Amino acid sequence: MATPREAILDVLARVLAPLIEADGGLLFVVSAGDEAVELHLAGRFAGCPGNAFVTRRILEPAVRAVAPEARVVVTWGSLIPAGAKRVGD
Repeated sequence: MATPREAILDVLARVLAPLIEADGGLLFVVSAGDEAVELHLAGRFAGCPGNAFVTRRILEPAVRAVAPEARVVVTWGSLIPAGAKRVGD
């Protein structure tokens, strides 16, 4: 059975990153654990006014579907946080 961290990383790679990329964005993992994940949106999502909607209605529910107790933090912008890894690379 997968740990919450493994389940989160799996849903990011299989579901969320392809959705973000299909709209011209990039999804990065800044940090991921069993209880929290920190994500960063870049590309076309760097300054998108819809990012709050994407976070609340897409990213958070998808992560919580596999890790109900997980806290999701999402930042966005053209400056990628140090140590962040692009999902899918």
